[in-house]
Amino acid sequence: MVILIVATFVIGYIAIALEHSIRVNKAATALITGVVCWTFYILFTANKEFVTDNLLHHLGDLSQILFFLLGAMTIVELIDAHDGFEIITKRITTKNKKKLLWIIGILSFILSAVLDNLTTAIVMISLIRKLIDDKKDRMMFAGAIIICANAGGAWSPIGDVTTTMLWIGGQITATNIIVKLIVPSLVCMIAPLFVMQFFLRGEVQAPLGQFDETETPNQLHRNIVFFAGIGILLMVPVFKTLTHLPPFMGILLGLGILWIIVEVLHSDKDEQDRKYYTVAYALRKIDSPSILFFLGILLAIAALESTGQLHHLAQGMDEKIGNQNLIVLSIGLLSSIVDNVPLVAASMGMYSLQQYPTDHYFWEFLAYATGTGGSVLIIGSAAGVAVMGIEKIDFLWYLKRISWLALIGYLAGAVTYILQASIL
Repeated sequence: MVILIVATFVIGYIAIALEHSIRVNKAATALITGVVCWTFYILFTANKEFVTDNLLHHLGDLSQILFFLLGAMTIVELIDAHDGFEIITKRITTKNKKKLLWIIGILSFILSAVLDNLTTAIVMISLIRKLIDDKKDRMMFAGAIIICANAGGAWSPIGDVTTTMLWIGGQITATNIIVKLIVPSLVCMIAPLFVMQFFLRGEVQAPLGQFDETETPNQLHRNIVFFAGIGILLMVPVFKTLTHLPPFMGILLGLGILWIIVEVLHSDKDEQDRKYYTVAYALRKIDSPSILFFLGILLAIAALESTGQLHHLAQGMDEKIGNQNLIVLSIGLLSSIVDNVPLVAASMGMYSLQQYPTDHYFWEFLAYATGTGGSVLIIGSAAGVAVMGIEKIDFLWYLKRISWLALIGYLAGAVTYILQASIL
């Protein structure tokens, strides 16, 4: 049984990693992998009720992540439908490459902490396509966006799906992760930008005919939805702290409030005009395959945990590597090759809260490493994959021009965290 489950997981994982080569969506592969793992588990176990109860227990845990992502994605889509991000992006006027690099980098870092690194990457790439005409310059800025968006997401409980998973799972608390990781994450952003600025000279040239000087049809609606949406996202950790309810309850409450606000704002429009601003339309636009991917891969990880394989893997790593810092750094770099979601899910199954309690050094460092390590390769993070698709950036070009910069930032931030922890 164990051999079949592990073999299924490995084959599924390879298929996910080769998604673009085999042209099969990773969500489909993940769903099949997750269900087949549990099918083998129940077929070769005499106590069927025990396996079913175990599955339902894990489903209750992972559904918290899925509902949280569903609510957060819908709120972001509602803001985008009202051109809310124009409030920020229209204020960038500089043409100097070095200044623009720092503005884009810092903005990506901040936005990623409030939204998420994937959404931030898409918003910022859309921005630089309006500001920069030269393809080579634009690719360098795109590399900076990937690094900064991943660094910004690592220190926020709602900024990266892996940090969110650790927060929902009880491995970290919102306030503590912000305090402990904001400085290492800043270093992870600043170090590569400092080096990158020496390769940029002169001013950027904007594409001809790309600027739309017309105002948004209704600026009041745009402002209300933008500030309400951002405020709701920021209040989710506060809601959890005050009520002790899981984070998905806060995000669902926020979505309901924003839903009512949008309905009231567009109540005077006819059905055809208002449909593009509704939650129903936003739900059609969110990245549903990603949610199904998380469901499938987390089910597969749960099967490995339930059969004790993750515990054996943790013991093996402790015996062969031993050093806690090296284990976490290795997991972080591995997240640049394979998806960081199953890596974190596996780590949560490998190491218990009895071994490493809430807000332990291990969990904090893991959040940093898996959040920022994916920047080393363009396929190592959702932000990188999105940018790769939009800008058609070649894997080898990124490896040659950006990977070493991302590695500098990753290691600099890691050293900062280790020193910070030893001093404090």
